[in-house]
Amino acid sequence: MADRREHAASLWRPTPRLQQHQTDRTKQLVSEGEEGREERGLVRKLGLWDVILLGIGASIGAGIFVITGTVAHDAGPGVVVSFAIAGLVCFLNALCYAELSSRFPAIVGGAYLYAHSTFNELIAFIVFCHLMLDYHIGAASIARSLASYLASLFITFPAVNSWWPAWMGPGGQELLGGWLSINILAPVLLIGISSVLCLGVRESATMNGVMTATKVCIILLVVAAGSWKIEPTNWIPFAPNGLTAIITGSTVVFFAYIGFDAVANSAEESKRPERDLPIGILVSLLVCAVLYIAVCLVITGMVPYQLLGGDAPLSMAFSAKGLVFISVLIDIGAIAGLTTTVLIGLYVQSRLYLGLGRDGLLPSIFANIHPKYHTPLWGQIWVGLVAGVLSLFIDVSHLSHILSVGALTGYSVVCACVIVLRLPLEQQAGDELHTLISRKRSKAVLGIILVACFSFITGLFFRAKLHPIFSAVGILLAAFSATPVYLHQGYSSPPGFSCPGIPTVPLLSIVFNMILFAQLHWEAWVRFVVLSFLAVLFYFLYGQHHANRATSTSRSEPFYEKAHSLDNEESFQGS
Repeated sequence: MADRREHAASLWRPTPRLQQHQTDRTKQLVSEGEEGREERGLVRKLGLWDVILLGIGASIGAGIFVITGTVAHDAGPGVVVSFAIAGLVCFLNALCYAELSSRFPAIVGGAYLYAHSTFNELIAFIVFCHLMLDYHIGAASIARSLASYLASLFITFPAVNSWWPAWMGPGGQELLGGWLSINILAPVLLIGISSVLCLGVRESATMNGVMTATKVCIILLVVAAGSWKIEPTNWIPFAPNGLTAIITGSTVVFFAYIGFDAVANSAEESKRPERDLPIGILVSLLVCAVLYIAVCLVITGMVPYQLLGGDAPLSMAFSAKGLVFISVLIDIGAIAGLTTTVLIGLYVQSRLYLGLGRDGLLPSIFANIHPKYHTPLWGQIWVGLVAGVLSLFIDVSHLSHILSVGALTGYSVVCACVIVLRLPLEQQAGDELHTLISRKRSKAVLGIILVACFSFITGLFFRAKLHPIFSAVGILLAAFSATPVYLHQGYSSPPGFSCPGIPTVPLLSIVFNMILFAQLHWEAWVRFVVLSFLAVLFYFLYGQHHANRATSTSRSEPFYEKAHSLDNEESFQGS
């Protein structure tokens, strides 16, 4: 009975922060190099360029080779604005990720780790489950697309086309009225990519670097060659279906930018994480935004937007202009882009499982590090197996409408973490000040929750195409709900990278995230409720009974001086 009470208490208690001996431990993990950690776990082999290429490789894939045409077909040349809006919203989220990656530079975990340290195990576990489902389905879906690209390439040769079976793609061999769709090539590709990831992070980073450089060069060539074929009349009208189509398009292309969590989860394998992770997050986002916007300008200027769409809009645009050679290069770039997206998606999954295995919320086998390759071997095999089974039997593109919930949920929690971590620390205060700080922090958290709720309602008003006055009222209510986050609160600036405009920037990120959340398919909302319930059920049946409190506490220490916490307290008293 006593153990159960302790579990229940620890569930709602945030992980202790800024204890000096654990801060020193975090510093030790950051400062010790590859030689000091060879026998204990992951090895720091990733430099700044590796981290930047990791973020670019995670984002540049199906988004630039497929989604650009799909959105342009509806938004017209205004797809450029769609990508710009999505990029701006992602930039706000990236600022929050950059700060937390600087404060927690020594340990893998990303959004899960940040939520665990700021709030509690249960919230962190729910965030993990939503992110993981997105990653599992996304990896299988992209593997299917990659298999289709390769199959299409192979069957262009008559000798191969004569015997190529349907169960190797493109698409798959449909059974049971389409409920099953067998594709052998997709899991074979996943086995190969997973094998590279098992061999070591250096080998994985090399493969990602080569393929990312290849696809970026091809995209630059596409932009340069296509610029000579632009007809400005194709940009008129710029927004044929109005602002609504552009905003809706931004909700679709938003997810073409996601690479933050991939960079954040390289923390334990980065040579200088406290410096490289924030730079990697922001630079990779900027590069992706520039490439997306440039490609959209070119293809909508080359051909009328009505002709765009389908699975290969870039190839179609260049083929229509007689540039068949460029179309071949685009297919090569698409293969490289999809490969790196799968590679990094599987990489992130295994590191997240590693963090959960260390904390005891999942079986400890996921925390095992291979002594020779220094990779979470069993976790890597598991995520490859799950994606392989999904891609073998199911055309997971049908599940695309329930994706993106994890990204929006994780982003919003990360933004909330930045606000709460900037508030004074309870551990450093006396009894009277401790009570006052707790009360003010609770009000701030309640304000954040209300901002999220009213922003979601505002998104629903916009989705239902109600009179703009309803959306305006929703925004005003969200702004009013933010009052406790501003009133009588003291926010300090941590060392390392500091997100500007606290708490405004994180709150704006939450507002935009929730408005986008409201634009998702209704089945995505059902998925959010059902998966959250299952996550809570699993936590109470397994996680809370196996959680390693000491390990999770020591792993969740932010990387800044204890003396800074005194500044926090002084800042609070001064406010």
